[in-house]
Amino acid sequence: MVDILHRVGIKAPVAEVYAALTTTQGLADWWTTDTNGEGDDVGGVLQFRFEAGGFDMKVLDLHPGKRVLWEVVEGPEEWIGTHVIWDLGQADNYTIVLFKHEGWKEPVEFMHHCSTKWGVFLMSLKSLVETGKGAPDPHDVKIDNWN
Repeated sequence: MVDILHRVGIKAPVAEVYAALTTTQGLADWWTTDTNGEGDDVGGVLQFRFEAGGFDMKVLDLHPGKRVLWEVVEGPEEWIGTHVIWDLGQADNYTIVLFKHEGWKEPVEFMHHCSTKWGVFLMSLKSLVETGKGAPDPHDVKIDNWN
């Protein structure tokens, strides 16, 4: 198994970052404008739709201000059964986001694409929380034919 890992500092209180990861509107403002579901309840399912397809994530764990954990239950074959984890911490004026998309069976080309896109969307999250404006799909940086 292989994982995608990223770390980003966001100059904002951890509660603001947590809200952007657990509310439908927050998620729509940085990841994809076509976001539906329940992100603030364990057991809830979030639906994310993009120009190139979509994913459904089941919320497995929430620790306010500390952790968000999802399991991919619908989407591309490579994503099914993987976990998306957001661990949050405070360092001075920054919330440190340790991001992990874990459980990939092998490092296929699509994983390379997804790693770059997660980086793009983490910068969108940072922008949203710090400035009030993110760049969710369809307004994100396109990197290839998978978008």
